[in-house]
Amino acid sequence: MKHTPASIIGNTLKWILLVSLLAFALLPLLWLLISSLRTNLELQTNPFGWPQKFQWVNYANALSMASLPRLLINSVVVAVVTVVLNSLVTSMGAFILSREHFKGRDIIYTILTAGVLVPVISFMVPYFSMITRSGLYNTLLALILVYTAVNIPVSIFLVTAFMKSIPKELEEAAIMDGCGFFKRFSMIILPLSRSGIVTAATFCFIYSWNEFVMAMLLTSSIESRTIQLGIKFFSSQFITDYSSMYAAVIITIIPSIIAYVFLHDKIIGGLTTGGVKG
Repeated sequence: MKHTPASIIGNTLKWILLVSLLAFALLPLLWLLISSLRTNLELQTNPFGWPQKFQWVNYANALSMASLPRLLINSVVVAVVTVVLNSLVTSMGAFILSREHFKGRDIIYTILTAGVLVPVISFMVPYFSMITRSGLYNTLLALILVYTAVNIPVSIFLVTAFMKSIPKELEEAAIMDGCGFFKRFSMIILPLSRSGIVTAATFCFIYSWNEFVMAMLLTSSIESRTIQLGIKFFSSQFITDYSSMYAAVIITIIPSIIAYVFLHDKIIGGLTTGGVKG
């Protein structure tokens, strides 16, 4: 195959664009990692320089100064329980909306998925009022319930689209064999929808792990705050420990990166399947 000047220029421009996008995505993370291993003096005198000596003590300081271990446990509990609860609710809801036919189904689906278009910040006052009146303020349960509700629109959209792609003949054969409503859901549709559910669960986990505004609004003590709130403890009115703060930021983003690395195949598969069929 001959490479014409136009194709060579096109390929070159394509690779330049791809490399530029990759650098744009990775360089801030690389700078953050390097900065977490420097001293505050080095950051102030030469923000983009290389550390004279790797300051691993910054990570120890991050864990001790902001009670990060306790906040880390809180975040794990909130994220895991939120994912389980959200997956359970949305998988059952998606099964009804994708496999059953009843009056008003499309209206219900539209109302549920319309939440994707509503900014989460607009729910701050209603959620704060509901949580305080129910006596759940400053508890992990408050965050779990709010995060579960906030992620329902996206999860319903993804899982419903994936369940629609499952051939109806499988369900019809199961009905012929005597499978009832719950057996069709638990033994046929749910296992075949695993990729879609994992995709929705991953997005739910990342949101629950990284969320800051609602956690700040609905909690007021170390006992119930999440790891993202620990970052602000490194800054006071007169001084900011940037090195330890950057180390804390690195610690907080590691779980999200690990989750995506191990589940990216299922995420891409779930998105493409849902996008084609839905």
